[in-house]
Amino acid sequence: MHEQEKIELPKEKIKIRNVMSKRKNNRFKALHNKKNFITAVVANSAGEIFDLNGYAAVGMAGPSMVPLTLDETINMPFGGELMYMPDRKPILYNMKTSKLEIVGENPYELGEMIFPVATFNSPGYVISYVSAYRENNGAGYLPLFSYGAVGWHRRKFRSAVIRVDKERRQDLRLMKPEDVIDGIRRMKKKMPDNRLRKHLEKCALEYGCPAAKNFFLGRYEAPLPTSEICNARCLGCLSVQHNGEIPHSQDRISFKPSSEEIAEVSLEHIGRARRSVVSFGQGCEGEPLLAADVIAPAIEKIRSVSGRGTINMNTNGSRPDILKKLFDVGLDSIRISINSVKKECYDAYFQPKGYGFSDVLKSIDIAIGRGKFVSINYLNCPGFTDTPEEVHALTRFLNQHPINMIQWRNLNFDPKRYWKVMSNAAPQGSPMGMKNILQQIKASFPNVMYGYFNPPKEKFTPTRTNRNQKYLPQRH
Repeated sequence: MHEQEKIELPKEKIKIRNVMSKRKNNRFKALHNKKNFITAVVANSAGEIFDLNGYAAVGMAGPSMVPLTLDETINMPFGGELMYMPDRKPILYNMKTSKLEIVGENPYELGEMIFPVATFNSPGYVISYVSAYRENNGAGYLPLFSYGAVGWHRRKFRSAVIRVDKERRQDLRLMKPEDVIDGIRRMKKKMPDNRLRKHLEKCALEYGCPAAKNFFLGRYEAPLPTSEICNARCLGCLSVQHNGEIPHSQDRISFKPSSEEIAEVSLEHIGRARRSVVSFGQGCEGEPLLAADVIAPAIEKIRSVSGRGTINMNTNGSRPDILKKLFDVGLDSIRISINSVKKECYDAYFQPKGYGFSDVLKSIDIAIGRGKFVSINYLNCPGFTDTPEEVHALTRFLNQHPINMIQWRNLNFDPKRYWKVMSNAAPQGSPMGMKNILQQIKASFPNVMYGYFNPPKEKFTPTRTNRNQKYLPQRH
């Protein structure tokens, strides 16, 4: 399953040293301040990042490109990672000529090749612009990250993002390595033979998975990866890549945990964490609905012991018949992954096998009809998500399917390749801007919560609509 809970960047693969230039140019500086532009940052072939005086950073959304200003950016949130993009040239705004330029060579160091720089932002922030670049001939796919536009202002990096969730669930400052290791030791003593516990240990230590770390820290949401197989072939799948040009981010779980193992991990977390959530459907597994033979009895075991905690499933919603049975035994909430609510665009990304988009909609309606909390994992990318066609389709979807929450998540896939795939699937108009569509949808559907994380049931509030009983989260 394509799950947007990204792991930490492997430090050995991203070797970047920040080398901010000390060059001064008062004329450019005055123009910079007048226009509120943020300075462009680029990298050399050694991966050293520096600012480029006289040039402003540029954001890209499909065919649209704009110089970035202070108003369109914020100081880069803690936990963000800088990346440079090989085989590409940065597109920058020349503040002297007031023109966009493709700049492949450092204008201040002739012969020095330069490359675009992007940021992979912290959870809870939606990218409003992609870092602008032009591919070289023969350039391969970018790795599975999102590539937010970034610049430099007053000794700080600034990022083109919008905050959608203030919860510190995956704030690495609250996940001290020594505390995680201590939690791993305690869990190893408590459940030495539990294979799921052992798998989560690898996720926490080897991949830096914040969800796995939270299990060992006894806080918030614990992951329950279960399924070895999937019935979709998502372009940006994190655990299995059929495209030989794209490396997967993490290995998929290689076994199916037993119901007893799942229940043991779940009950341990539910017993320790305040307002706990346990979730099936992670980046290191396939589609959890295909493992219902162990998930259903696991949920029954959990609920036979405790009514506490929220049992959630992150799913593609492909098997509404199975989902009914899971609701019957105690599943509390679901999050359905969607990149678009237009069938042709959904199919182009998810490439479903043995199910159709109509099954996804049926699963959503079943959950709404049962009074379950329903989120969509809305995989968004500026230049596609913010086109008029997508906004219109999302508005129609929300009118027809009154879900509780949109989890705005950045799509981790090569943006230019994604735009091409989506354009081939359906015509797209000019982008309206991510900030605009976030505001527009919120104004039209004020009761739909925005966020990034699965909320616990303590934040569900029952309310009546003219169609059904549904749950809305409390304001916090």
